[in-house]
Amino acid sequence: MYRLIELNPQLQNFAGDIDLRMFLYRATKGRILAPSQTLNDFANAHDNYGFHHVDGGWYYREWAPSAYQLYLEGEFNGWNQTSHPLKPIGNGNWELYLEGDDALWDGCKVKTVVDYNLTRTEHLPLYTRRAVQNKSNNSFEAEVVDDRKVFPWTDAGFVGEDKLYIYEAHVGMAQEEGRVGTYREFADITLNHIKKAGYNTIQLMAIMEHPYYGSFGYQVSNFYAASSWFGKPDDLKYLVNKAHSMGIRVLLDLVHSHAVKNTAEGINMFDGTVYQFFHDGEKGEHPAWGTKCFDYGKTGVLHFLLSNLKFWMTEYHFDGFRFDGITSMLYHDHGLGTDFNDNSKYFSYNTHVEAITYLQLANELIREVNPRAITIAEDMSGMPGMALPIEDGGIGFDYRLGMGLPDMWIKAVKTPDVTWDINKMWGDMCLRRPGENTIAYVESHDQALVGDKTMIFRLADAAMYTDMNKDCHNDVIDRAIALHKMIRLFTLAGGEGYLNFMGNEFGHPEWIDFPREGNGWSFHYCRRQWSLKENDLLKYQWLNDFDRDMVAVTKENNMFKQRMADMMLMKAPEQTCAFYRGSLLFVFNWHPNNSLNNVLIPVHQPGEYTVVLSSDDPKYGGFNNVRKQTYSSKMFDGKHYVELYIPARTCFVLKEKVILPG
Repeated sequence: MYRLIELNPQLQNFAGDIDLRMFLYRATKGRILAPSQTLNDFANAHDNYGFHHVDGGWYYREWAPSAYQLYLEGEFNGWNQTSHPLKPIGNGNWELYLEGDDALWDGCKVKTVVDYNLTRTEHLPLYTRRAVQNKSNNSFEAEVVDDRKVFPWTDAGFVGEDKLYIYEAHVGMAQEEGRVGTYREFADITLNHIKKAGYNTIQLMAIMEHPYYGSFGYQVSNFYAASSWFGKPDDLKYLVNKAHSMGIRVLLDLVHSHAVKNTAEGINMFDGTVYQFFHDGEKGEHPAWGTKCFDYGKTGVLHFLLSNLKFWMTEYHFDGFRFDGITSMLYHDHGLGTDFNDNSKYFSYNTHVEAITYLQLANELIREVNPRAITIAEDMSGMPGMALPIEDGGIGFDYRLGMGLPDMWIKAVKTPDVTWDINKMWGDMCLRRPGENTIAYVESHDQALVGDKTMIFRLADAAMYTDMNKDCHNDVIDRAIALHKMIRLFTLAGGEGYLNFMGNEFGHPEWIDFPREGNGWSFHYCRRQWSLKENDLLKYQWLNDFDRDMVAVTKENNMFKQRMADMMLMKAPEQTCAFYRGSLLFVFNWHPNNSLNNVLIPVHQPGEYTVVLSSDDPKYGGFNNVRKQTYSSKMFDGKHYVELYIPARTCFVLKEKVILPG
């Protein structure tokens, strides 16, 4: 029996489906790998295809099984479409040798010409490492990247911190000016903000090339190209290398769930057919996103995507991936409108078993390339085994995102505080499959986009524009400041890792609205106003400092070492709870008005307890009602307690100092 079923006995009726999952995984490996070959050996398409310099010349190779003829055109031949034909070399592969070290050069603009079924079309090479927009006609062109250039990496032996405090970030909007930021600006400026905030991992969005800036990077056109929106390939390497020098991991927000349908700058219909990479017909069309859906059952597609993972890890030294849109991959209906309220929904005709196999292979490959790499699944369906090892019957991710948590908080803050059901809040925080780790978060980029609202805007609304000076007090802002801190600490204390979107730690006041026709192509809302948290007169500083200290206290005390918290007190009518995580005792009173006196909270052992963090501290905009004294445990009926005064709408953290016998 697989450990997945041992941990989830309710899945016993689906043992056959788990067996099928594992059979397909093993069968697919047997089909695509030669004897004694590993996935690491298999996933080297980028070393063969594309442009590669050899002594005395250049090779250009492509995989285009249905094409009648391929040509290479570009600056090197005056854009002559047919003077440089590729020759077929078998199994759908094509090759061109250009004699001379200077036949091509770094930055040389090129395109691939494809003849198929009496038509001739232009495309960007499938493995291009750089794609740029021609401003004169808005078309995209590939640029040759000279692989003789060696970046001076200094990160040999880099090892990140074990427990994840993730800072989700977008390079282009990471600066304060109304424009697209660059990789080097992010490295030289934004990394300092992240380091000071205490986060040890960056999750970089929109790195894979995408033709439409406003897609947030989720409609990828060129899978091997670092986005030219933000600079050149060496600039991204500079960013990753500098992050590593600061002890910060860098994860790539990976989009293998779909691809942009564009043909001129994308991979769609490269060889003249849709089915080179994608399902043909309706199955290949994503009904909600207007994009193309991969056929994960094809060896050529697996070769392309698995090699893509290895490429980003070896070429750019990424430390792992957050896989986007996994729910869309897992189900033929993409999970649209499906209520996953029964285990049968995970094992049915609707399940895309080839996608599950691909994700298992992807996780295995990633660990072969870098055993310390991190993988995170964005799956809102709750697929069993998503974050369990493959040998346990799982899919192999380290973590899944706690995607239900933002929804929980949004629903809560739409209702009066006094009605909040803290039993349900705690239940939602603890809701996960046994043995599977969760990245907890209050809000990501999804909640920060125009059309939605950040948590601070939901709490404060229009008062943010008028009442964020420290010398200004009203009930709306006081409530918003207090709950913003409490919600974040509660969420952080409930997961096995934590994620924050860039700027939300200090309550960034504006939503994200990418430049588009509807807003006059404005960048006004597509930036981050770091100066707000630096301004001594504004309350953003309070939120920023609390978030920084919240991260520091939990990190210094290795809070995530204990997988799940121990509930010590739950007084639902009073909306008060207390729980242990490691050596830290977290205390919350969510009630808007009722402060509690002489509350006895059970503790694990006798000792002295000191307040190490309080949302009510004046330096975080609080009212100094939490008593910062040393609390000595007391014994009643053979049990140990601390006696506390717990002010309304306040949270604080106590650290135990154990008194040893004698």
